[in-house]
Amino acid sequence: MKICVQIGPGIEPLLGTRDENLRILEEGLKIKARLVDNALEIEGDEDGVLRAESILEDYTTLVGRGQKFTNGDLNAYFRVLVADPETSLLRLVESARKRNFGKKTIAPKSLNQQRYLDAIERYDLVFGIGPAGTGKTYLAVAMAVSALLNKQVSRIILTRPAVEAGERLGFLPGTLQEKVNPYLRPLYDALYDMLDVEKVERLLERNIIEVAPIAFMRGRTLNDSFIILDEAQNSTPEQMKMLLTRQGFNSKMVVTGDITQIDLPPGRQSGLLEAIEVLKGIKGISFIYFDERDVVRHSLVQEIVKAYERYEQAKRQARQQRQALEAPANPDNGRNPQLGATANATACLGADG
Repeated sequence: MKICVQIGPGIEPLLGTRDENLRILEEGLKIKARLVDNALEIEGDEDGVLRAESILEDYTTLVGRGQKFTNGDLNAYFRVLVADPETSLLRLVESARKRNFGKKTIAPKSLNQQRYLDAIERYDLVFGIGPAGTGKTYLAVAMAVSALLNKQVSRIILTRPAVEAGERLGFLPGTLQEKVNPYLRPLYDALYDMLDVEKVERLLERNIIEVAPIAFMRGRTLNDSFIILDEAQNSTPEQMKMLLTRQGFNSKMVVTGDITQIDLPPGRQSGLLEAIEVLKGIKGISFIYFDERDVVRHSLVQEIVKAYERYEQAKRQARQQRQALEAPANPDNGRNPQLGATANATACLGADG
């Protein structure tokens, strides 16, 4: 099937740098596209061609309404659109307009990121689980800022375990807050990326935004709040249960973590792993799992994540093979259960005799 879609003004951002946006559509929809003046000639299977036509028509409609697209925005939108045939460019853009992220415009860069944002809007408790660089923390902070600016909540609570500090906290200079601040730095970085420094400082001073280690949450009830537990894989089961039961009325909570990077001492169970088992199937809780395809850092990070996954899988297989070789051939350590029973019966008869 072959069609021609008129684009008109705004063709350059649509194509992207070195036509990278166009290549996303071609590879994702299995089509071929060719620029003809201010139009795109599209050829391929009917489903792919019609899907591309729908996306391009949405694009021209939005441009006609005055919508400005950056190259990065379109690149992110197109990645979501080729992965999810149920959504549309119009819906993605309208959804982004409703979210006020301060000085940033944030578009999901993968289907899982889109599902993550939708889940945070729909559910009061969301778990974002996956490797580094997938945007778990950044997007959660963005949604918290949006909820605060739109007056959906009155404060933001950002917390994480200070596991790396351990017992050495006492040797660091400063107050307890100053000692744990280095471990909360990623949360501050996300805040400063979305709000002006002066505004963040004012909100911190007034405790409208609170950044604190998880130990500071005990005994509190967090009403009208947006709560984020970051690095949850390093919480203990007791800490996880304690924090989850702090959630009060008109509050949302997002729990983020990477179960492949647990820094707890040997023998200590991760509170995140336990929560996944305990809470699965409960209505009103959403679990969003990210993988290497959602990594939005340097392209090498995707390869690093995949390499570690292959390495861990090979180690598991080798361990299972070693355990199988070391296991005894007979689970009863060579004893025949029937012979054992007969012997016992004989012994009893002998004793009775």
